[in-house]
Amino acid sequence: MADIILHHYDTSPFSEKPRVVFGLKGLAWRSVVQPVIMPKPELVPLTGGYRRIPVMQIGADVFCDTQVILAELDERFEGPRLARPGDWAVNLWADRLWFQASVAVVFGEMGENVPRAFIEDREKLSGRPFDVAGMRAAAGPMKAQWRGHAGFVERALSRSEFLGGHEPSLADVAAYMNVWWVSRAAPSAAEALLSGLPRTLAWRERMAGVGHGQRTEMQPREALAVARSSEPAAGFEHDPEDPSGLSPGEAVTVAADDYGRDPIAGALVAVNAQRIVIQREVGELGWLNIHFPRVGYVLSPRRD
Repeated sequence: MADIILHHYDTSPFSEKPRVVFGLKGLAWRSVVQPVIMPKPELVPLTGGYRRIPVMQIGADVFCDTQVILAELDERFEGPRLARPGDWAVNLWADRLWFQASVAVVFGEMGENVPRAFIEDREKLSGRPFDVAGMRAAAGPMKAQWRGHAGFVERALSRSEFLGGHEPSLADVAAYMNVWWVSRAAPSAAEALLSGLPRTLAWRERMAGVGHGQRTEMQPREALAVARSSEPAAGFEHDPEDPSGLSPGEAVTVAADDYGRDPIAGALVAVNAQRIVIQREVGELGWLNIHFPRVGYVLSPRRD
């Protein structure tokens, strides 16, 4: 079986999700550290223009967005099955509602120390101003919201050690991302916001103890060589009733519906309720499959 390659950087909050899954499943993986901001010349050829982190690569198949990354890891690899009823809804809550509060807390704390290059990069990514002053002004109300989200975790832990029961599930991985990031990037704020939430504090330590599996560093050019020497997978289930009305082989674009909306062009391989798979021919890399979640992404016919 081809190596798991994770394109990430160590401070990326969303990258912590697959890293924890590697720990829960006891997986070995290759770490390709990518730049925090553009340009990303050794990532974009793999993704067709998708620039968000993390990206997972297995051979000539490239997985964009943690929703599809976690689903692939859970389905493909042995170890405890992580996704339980309701976990994908929890994942969406943690990724969007709670994460927006986390962003305001972290950058409200950082204040004027945010580098200008980072601000400009995130403005291009989101398509709107990265207003640090506004975040700082909103930090008080958003801290209250953040603690409210953490309160959901505290109550959910009243009967078991993890959100999914007595063993961690995908819900734990998703929620932990916000606690991990704020604890790391704004530790004083995190300790104040988690004060009086003893079950959540103990849960944070249990999740940290999971680790990240067996990590081995890899250079970006090596990952490109893996794609070049591999063939994309086949046999994906296509839903002919998908509301898009699109069929395999049609020219399409895929774009996120929240931020980083750069359209990724290719030929549709399959679409179903869980994911979108397109195929691209990329110069010397040959043919690649690019995978996206169905929820949170817009699939459209390509109009040249």
